[in-house]
Amino acid sequence: MSLNQDKSKLSEVEHIKEKSKYLEGTIQDSLKDEVTGNLYAQDQQLIKFHGSYVQSDRELDKERKGQKLEPLYSFMIRVRVPGGIATPQQWQVIDDLATKYGMPTLKLTTRQAFELHNIYKHNLKQTIKEINASLLNSIAACGDVNRNVMNTVNPHTSAVHDAVQEVTRRVSDHLTPKTTAYYKIWVNEDQVVGPDEEAPVEEPIYGKTYLPRKFKITFAIPPYNDTDVYAHDVGLIAIEDNGQLLGFNVTIGGGMGMTFGDESTYPRIGNVIGFIPTENVPDVCEKLVTIQRDYGNRENRKNSRFKYTIDRVGLDFVKEELHRRLGYELEPAKPFVFTTNGDSYGWIQGVNGRWYNTLYIEGGRVKDTERFQLRKGLRAIADMLEGGDFRLTGNQNVVIGNVSEEQKPLVQQLLDEYGLTAHQEVSSLHQHSIACVALNLCPLANSEAERYLPSLIDKIHVLMDNHGIGEQPITIRMTGCPNGCGRPYLGEIGFVGRAPGKYNLYLGASFNGDRMNVLYREALNEEEILETLDPILGQYAKERNPDEHFGDYLVRKELIRHNYSSSDFHHN
Repeated sequence: MSLNQDKSKLSEVEHIKEKSKYLEGTIQDSLKDEVTGNLYAQDQQLIKFHGSYVQSDRELDKERKGQKLEPLYSFMIRVRVPGGIATPQQWQVIDDLATKYGMPTLKLTTRQAFELHNIYKHNLKQTIKEINASLLNSIAACGDVNRNVMNTVNPHTSAVHDAVQEVTRRVSDHLTPKTTAYYKIWVNEDQVVGPDEEAPVEEPIYGKTYLPRKFKITFAIPPYNDTDVYAHDVGLIAIEDNGQLLGFNVTIGGGMGMTFGDESTYPRIGNVIGFIPTENVPDVCEKLVTIQRDYGNRENRKNSRFKYTIDRVGLDFVKEELHRRLGYELEPAKPFVFTTNGDSYGWIQGVNGRWYNTLYIEGGRVKDTERFQLRKGLRAIADMLEGGDFRLTGNQNVVIGNVSEEQKPLVQQLLDEYGLTAHQEVSSLHQHSIACVALNLCPLANSEAERYLPSLIDKIHVLMDNHGIGEQPITIRMTGCPNGCGRPYLGEIGFVGRAPGKYNLYLGASFNGDRMNVLYREALNEEEILETLDPILGQYAKERNPDEHFGDYLVRKELIRHNYSSSDFHHN
């Protein structure tokens, strides 16, 4: 039975959604208010469904408060890219928008989306309108709905990539909210993509109050788990046989967020519950969404993700309810093997004969520096690339994809010209790292992540060099808070910001992403982090088995006590 019988116990966000007229709210009035750079309180919640968050430059807050000014509010816009594949023309548009309206950089997220930062309120509508004109959009990039649907982007790994990508798009389209409010507010008469004028605003899947919390779906194509399939509410693992896509194993109940000191919250990896043929994927995803819609916690948003619903009502109940709603049962899961959740770098020829070059993007931030003209170089490639594409990976990197034999040397010439070939000459530690935005923009951040992790990795790499294992790949994840946007609990080494300059250290996840790490030490500064890791890395260098990854070594030698139950996660 659903928790949500007594409306007096519902969270305030639930009341805002119910009164919003299917996400329209008073956003248009908020945008016209010139007194503040922010929106009305209720619209700050609703605009998330439209793909945007309110932010401020936290480093200026104290100064502005002393001047009796409000914080310097701006907006982040997240652009959905289903399956991570964008055209060169779409890359050009996003790049232009960053220059015209926002921070002159692009952020590639851990969920294969673009983010634009520092968009001021008076430019918000025009920016979203131009995004839509490129045939991308921001609807459902945030909010209590199914968000951007991910997929493995390296087709050289499998002949079935195109088929999986098509299913990814079908699921994304099927679960996109049907409300006309998005187009009414942001696109109006210039609407390029959207429902017909006569289409109803009702939501056949979500209902009037949408989901209790965000919902995330991802596809993965073994042996690569580059989308971290176990970290999502629903995961679809492609099963192929002799180049033919048979269907998908289904995982449910993954999620990375938790709250310090609240033992009712915890990260969780998904459970494999069975196999489905390809044609059933949209239906299964819809029914899982509706189970969360009907049984999810709408009273306490900290306990509202699908993982908590599953643990509260029981995995067996969810499977039985899924079978009841489908009218059939899932088949037994089929065997598969994941070897890594990282990316493969450099040029690789795909099964279609075309070329794919994965580029390392530090922290997912596409920017120019004195040494490397990364943004200018990628823009130059976008300007010349015909028939190719740009593929955003789940590890914040980009693949220049579908490059013809004729264009490959021209792309390589631009990579060399703008210093991007040298930009790739970083350690394997850097190549297997992820960092969220954190300070100074994220209002939830306790400490740095994106701006700090590269220098910390440099120092960890020195330790590894001293022990003779400098090029051993180890996954490292850092976030500025425990909400888990950078999936820190799936890093062999994970850092979660506790306070400025202080991090909780987590150790022991698997290299392929199917086992979480555990808390090892609390609130360490940089010196303490290095002092803690140095002897452990030394032991690993001396005692590891051939081809044994760091996380597996820690578990085998019992240097950490691994809790295999999410509900036993250590919160200190």
